[in-house]
Amino acid sequence: MKLTSRQQEILDFIAASVGEAGMPPTRVEIARHFGFQSINAAEQHLRALARKGAIELMPGTSRGIRLKQALGLPVVGLLAADGALLAEHNLLGSCPVSGALFKPKADFLLRMQGPALRDAGILDGDLLAVHAGAKPASDDLAVVRLDGELLVRRYRRTAGKVGLLAAHPDVPAIEVEPRKQALLVEGVVVGVLRGVA
Repeated sequence: MKLTSRQQEILDFIAASVGEAGMPPTRVEIARHFGFQSINAAEQHLRALARKGAIELMPGTSRGIRLKQALGLPVVGLLAADGALLAEHNLLGSCPVSGALFKPKADFLLRMQGPALRDAGILDGDLLAVHAGAKPASDDLAVVRLDGELLVRRYRRTAGKVGLLAAHPDVPAIEVEPRKQALLVEGVVVGVLRGVA
């Protein structure tokens, strides 16, 4: 069954809560987040989602909501440099977060490894939400493949060259001449999730 736009928003909120906090929200948290005047309004939306098969409600607990739809984004490891990025052997699993939570929509999550973007507030282990195939604007954080190696760097185009800039004093910038080196943009970073296993 097709969900209404409000039902999809609530479903995305539940998925985000599960992804970020490891548990679904309470009815009170849903009502507060969406500005409902009563908890009953949240309950009615949850019952509608349950009737449509998107969630399962478990009685007797305030967080008794279980996602039933196959929601989530694939998680890729940063060392996945060979072949297609989303090939099965590169996947670390999935995270129950909807790509629609990000603007533009995220297509996959990339597990950051190393300190290269530390000073940009992105830490080792963070999940980067990536919009696949997007052409980066100058200063966007981009996921690029350079001579087979997968990198996340600030993308800067200047006079026929591309600068790939880290955000850490010990990680040098890379200057690329696309006509001479194989540079492929896999996507643009559109968000960051922290503390998600």
